[in-house]
Amino acid sequence: MMSRKAWTAWGMGFFLLLTGCQTAYFSAMEKIGYHKRDILVSRVEEARTSQQEAKEQFQTALQKFTELTGFKGGSLEDKYQKLNSEYENSKARAEAVRNRIAAVEDVAEALFAEWKNEIGQYSNAGLRQSSQRKFDETRQHYSRLIAAMKKAESKIPPVLTAFNDQVLYLKHNLNAQAIAALRDELATVETDIGALIRDMESSIREADSFLDAMARE
Repeated sequence: MMSRKAWTAWGMGFFLLLTGCQTAYFSAMEKIGYHKRDILVSRVEEARTSQQEAKEQFQTALQKFTELTGFKGGSLEDKYQKLNSEYENSKARAEAVRNRIAAVEDVAEALFAEWKNEIGQYSNAGLRQSSQRKFDETRQHYSRLIAAMKKAESKIPPVLTAFNDQVLYLKHNLNAQAIAALRDELATVETDIGALIRDMESSIREADSFLDAMARE
């Protein structure tokens, strides 16, 4: 069963979907005590989770592809169906990663715009300088985070494109020659997915660092 907070967040998310208005969404959330900073933290957590899930999915897909290239008997149709299923799962995970990163960017832009505007409203110079310093530190940390997330995400389309090629080729060539052709591509697939996973792990570490910094403030 969803908690009250989870239901509230879901309801507000549905409201956002209907209205297409981020400003109205943030305003509504603030009225129930859930500010942009809180939303940013939640969305970074969700983006980190989606990247972890995508990393695991691509690892599984690589394992299935490797197993297929070592095929020595049985139903090639079954092997194709399993590989195609992994491809579809990988596409879904990739879409989730893209959406989560976009959601992080939306709330971050709103938060930093609001924060920058409010810094100019301080009458106390000491408090204004302190807020400016925290703003600069948080913005720099966020810039590293979003850069890492986008770098990792940018590695996904080429992997999916190559994966799709292999699935399509196998679909129309369910024979030993097709397996041999896929075996020739294994090294390239391993290299591409390995690079993707390394960038995903780097992005996840950056998200952990950002969340730790936000928790200390």
